[in-house]
Amino acid sequence: MTTPNDTLAIRPGNAASDAPDRLPLAALLALTMAAFITILTEALPAGLLPQMADGLSVSEALVGQLVTIYAIGSLVAAIPLTTATQGWRRRPLLLLAIGGFAIVNTVTAISDNYAATMVARFFAGVFAGLLWALAAGYAARMVPEHLKGRAIAIAMAGTPIALSLGIPAGTLLGATVGWRATFGLMSVLTVVLIFWVLAKVPDYPGQARGKGFSIGTVFMLPGIRSVLFVTLAYVLAHNILYTYIAPFLVPAGLADRVDLVLLVFGMAAIVSIWIVGILIDRWLRELVLASTVLFGLSALALGVAGTLPLVVYMSVAIWGLAFGGAATLFQTASAKTAGKATDVAQSMIVTVWNTAIAGGAIAGGLLLETFGVSSFSWGVLALLVAALVAAWAARTHGFASSRKTDRQSTSINTSNGR
Repeated sequence: MTTPNDTLAIRPGNAASDAPDRLPLAALLALTMAAFITILTEALPAGLLPQMADGLSVSEALVGQLVTIYAIGSLVAAIPLTTATQGWRRRPLLLLAIGGFAIVNTVTAISDNYAATMVARFFAGVFAGLLWALAAGYAARMVPEHLKGRAIAIAMAGTPIALSLGIPAGTLLGATVGWRATFGLMSVLTVVLIFWVLAKVPDYPGQARGKGFSIGTVFMLPGIRSVLFVTLAYVLAHNILYTYIAPFLVPAGLADRVDLVLLVFGMAAIVSIWIVGILIDRWLRELVLASTVLFGLSALALGVAGTLPLVVYMSVAIWGLAFGGAATLFQTASAKTAGKATDVAQSMIVTVWNTAIAGGAIAGGLLLETFGVSSFSWGVLALLVAALVAAWAARTHGFASSRKTDRQSTSINTSNGR
C-alpha cells in the first residue's frame, strides 16, 4: 500500500529533483508578502478598535469580534477546503486565496454595516486557512530536499515582520489617514501581489484523481500526531501569555509600556526567523527542542521574578527568540513527515494553530479570573514541559534528526535506483 511517506524519495520528474540547487527568492518572497498581508488583515482591527467602532457605530467589544470571526473562518475551512482542492493546480488555487483578500479587504474598507463587515471577515479567515495550508508545501516544492526548510522559513518570514512592524505601522496609518484607507491600501498591495505571483511563482499540478489523501490517513502517519500535539501545546502556551500581556505587565509597573515590550518581542522574533532559516535544514530537531527549552526558561524567569522590569524585558526577548521561528519549525516538520500529503497535513496545522489561539484566550481568561496573572507563567511552563517531552520522544518520526532523515532519503533513493 502506498503512503504519503513513500513519496519522500526524490525521483526523476519530481518537482524536488527538477528544482534548481538554489533559492528562487523572487517566488519565495511573493509567499512572504502573502503571509504578511494575511497577518495584517487578521490583526489590524485590534489596533484600530476605537476608529472602527466609531465608523461602524458599534462598541469596541463588537469590533474585537472581527478578529474572532476571522479565526473561526480559518478554523472551520482549512481542512475541508484543502481536502476538496487537492486535485487543483497549485497556482490558480494560490491566486484564488490571495484574490479573496483583495475582495474582503475592499468590502471592509467601504462597508458601513457591521453584519456585512463580519461576513467579509469570516471569508477573510476562510481564504487565510486555505493560504496557510498551501504556503509551506508550495515553498518546499520550489527547491531540492536540502533547501526545503530554508525555503519555508523565507515564506513564513512575513508573519514576524507583520507582527513586529506591519501592525504598528498599519495602526499608525489608520490613526493618520483613517482605517478605511488602510484596508483599501491592503487591497491595492494584494492586487500587486497577484501580478507578482503570475510573473514569478511557478505552477504545479495537484494530486491526480483518486490519489488524494484523506484526513484519517494523514493523521495516522507516523510522527504527524506528535507534530500536531507539540504545535497545540506550544502555541497554546504562547497565546495565554501574548493575549493577556497587558494585565501581566501590571505587577512590574509596565502597564504603560506594552508597546515597547511587544517591540522587544517582535525584534527578537525577526532574529529568530533568520537563525532558523540558516540552520533548519540540518538541525530541525535540535531547533525545536532549543525553542521549547528557551520559551520554558523565559516562563520560569517570569514566574520567579516577573515583577522586575529588567527580568521582564530579558524574558520577553528570549520568548521572542524562541517563538519567532516556531511556525517555520512546525510546518517544516509537518511537511517532511507528510511527504506528498503536505497540503493536507498543513491544513491540520492551521486548524490546530487557530484552536490554540482561541484556547489561549479562553484558558488565559480562566486563569486570570481564578488565580490572577501570577498563574500565567506556571500554566505556560506546564504546557511547554508537555511539548518538550512529546518532541523529545518523536526522535524517529515527526521531529527526527535532519541528518538521519537525509540518510533515510539516500537509502530510499538507492533502493529505487536498483
